[in-house]
Amino acid sequence: MMGLPLRSAPTRVLDDRDLPAVRNLLAHNPVADVFVASRVGAAGLDPWRLGAEIWGHVVNGQLTSACYSGANLWPVGATVASARVFAERARRQGRRCSSIVGAADGVLEMWRHLEPAWGPARDVRADQPLLAISSAPAVAPDPGVRRVRPDEVDTLLPACVAMFTEEIGVSPVGGDGGALYRARVAEFVNQGRAFARIEDGRVLFKAEIGAVAGGVGQIQGVWVDPAVRGRGLAAAGTSSVVAIAQATIAPMVSLYVNEYNHPARRAYARAGFRRVGTFASVLF
Repeated sequence: MMGLPLRSAPTRVLDDRDLPAVRNLLAHNPVADVFVASRVGAAGLDPWRLGAEIWGHVVNGQLTSACYSGANLWPVGATVASARVFAERARRQGRRCSSIVGAADGVLEMWRHLEPAWGPARDVRADQPLLAISSAPAVAPDPGVRRVRPDEVDTLLPACVAMFTEEIGVSPVGGDGGALYRARVAEFVNQGRAFARIEDGRVLFKAEIGAVAGGVGQIQGVWVDPAVRGRGLAAAGTSSVVAIAQATIAPMVSLYVNEYNHPARRAYARAGFRRVGTFASVLF
């Protein structure tokens, strides 16, 4: 179905009539924008279904860039001009997100305009290598890593909470006692996108495929039990996730990592990942 001509407002909330233009925009960098593409692929552009808005920056009737506005802000194909207008729209509505994430140029330009109104951030991670692999892993997969079964959600959950708290700096367990976060973990398990090495009821390694679109699957939440770190579980475990994902989910597997996390970066390099870009995250 052909989309209607984009209207001339500098930014506006997109809807399903704009799907062809948005899909074309997302196809420009499928590795960097797999999160947004996965959400749009599953729910379209209607804000009620999506649980978020997609803002479009329109120049001469053409969609030049977009911004996912939900639990996080995620600029897509942002230019200096679009980052400015997205930041202005976000400033006017007030901060509703917990982070700004995505390709570093767009994120940092948005934050430059937003910081006077929203700052200070809890953390600004300006250099997060974006990595990808489409070949077979360079390290032999750990045969103990497998998909987590639905009856193992409560076994997996403490490891997920530990990973989130260690990575983000706050606990995902909120006023609901962690019910929403448990539901999210269970969703990954039920989709066959949660992987772990579990021995005697103890999670030694775990990771999820958090987003899938455009032939790309993005790994998130890689975690190794602190008691067994330094033994190669991260490289071998991640290789297992890559191998399973390439065979059953998507031929290209990606992830992003904090620049200062040298052990993780070494593990991903050993597994065969190569750098394809730079992300940034602003955490509130």
